[in-house]
Amino acid sequence: MSGWQTSPPIVFPQPSSLKIGLVMPYPVSPKVGLSRLRRFRLFSPILAGATLRERLIACLGALLAIGFTGVISGYLFGQGPHLPLIVAPMGASAVLLFAVPASPLAQPWSIIGGNTISALMGIVAAHFIRDPIIATGVGVSLAIGAMSFTRCLHPPGGAAALTAVLGGPVVAGWGFFFPFVPVALNSCILVGLGLLFHKLSKRNYPHVVPKPAENTHQTIDLPSAVRVGFREEDVDAALEALNETFDIDRADLGRLLQQVELQATIRSNDKISCADIMSRDVIAIGEAAGPAAARQLLLKHNIRTLPVKDPEGRLVGTVGLRELSEGKETIAHAISRPAVARPSDAALSLLPVLTDGRTHAVIIVDDDYRILGLISQTDLLSAVARLLPNDSTLISVA
Repeated sequence: MSGWQTSPPIVFPQPSSLKIGLVMPYPVSPKVGLSRLRRFRLFSPILAGATLRERLIACLGALLAIGFTGVISGYLFGQGPHLPLIVAPMGASAVLLFAVPASPLAQPWSIIGGNTISALMGIVAAHFIRDPIIATGVGVSLAIGAMSFTRCLHPPGGAAALTAVLGGPVVAGWGFFFPFVPVALNSCILVGLGLLFHKLSKRNYPHVVPKPAENTHQTIDLPSAVRVGFREEDVDAALEALNETFDIDRADLGRLLQQVELQATIRSNDKISCADIMSRDVIAIGEAAGPAAARQLLLKHNIRTLPVKDPEGRLVGTVGLRELSEGKETIAHAISRPAVARPSDAALSLLPVLTDGRTHAVIIVDDDYRILGLISQTDLLSAVARLLPNDSTLISVA
């Protein structure tokens, strides 16, 4: 179970597929020689979040996609000298599509629209300007402007514009059809293959930014998790102050900053573990019990979450009064997927799930998914209260 990555609590429907979702934000390792190790390691990415595994996947994706794009284009339009099978900008598009699929510059419309519109701008420049040197500059500048206004900025589009201007007799012979065949055709095939590859490799493409947290109580108040800390206007002000353009979606930037703020808070208070604050005398019920028995336990002990165990004593889910009010015949039909953590996890790493407006408790389990304890919202609030400084300044956690 070593080498975990930090993430919010994950819920699991089956004990047999145990993966604890809440983990320590940073692996415990000696700091001596760490900078030296980073200096001499073989793979040192220049982009944040990149890993060697992701780059190898990108290499495989580009290999398959570029190869099949050429094969399909050749099959549809022949392989004669009258038309190139695949234009050079597709190679640059493949780099973005497979190496940085979350980039706004690598999304389907950016690739298809950016390459096609840029090639069209290059054709227009070459048609009206006879000097190729001037035509190349005008074509690329028009491409940048057109891509910006049509929200499909794509760096390989500049190469598509240059190809349209300097492509020689083959491009000139196709004239205004060149942006569509082969540029648009290549782009559509490449994107289609990219969509298939990313789906098979379980990557998020097209990149969809998760929806902002919503108030589950259906009121106009902001969700409790985002009432304290920086806001959208703060991100806008920071971007304006830096006066630079960054290759990241603005919503992704906000999510990243929120996660950085959370991780800093967890790291600063990682001495308090789940084992330190969890309730150990956990009220639970077997999955064969009836709804009436579960309801009686919830009311008797004044709790909102009741863990459900299988005959072997392993956690299979939780029930609450909401689930029991739906008229299910047995508890097995009313079970919700549980949020779980390990005893050694940092207590403050439970903040995201216990402030989402839906989850009232996190079940602490061992490697066999047996219940060791439970941490409620009250337990976590008490732990946070102990961390407050003397001047009662609130801890800012998004």
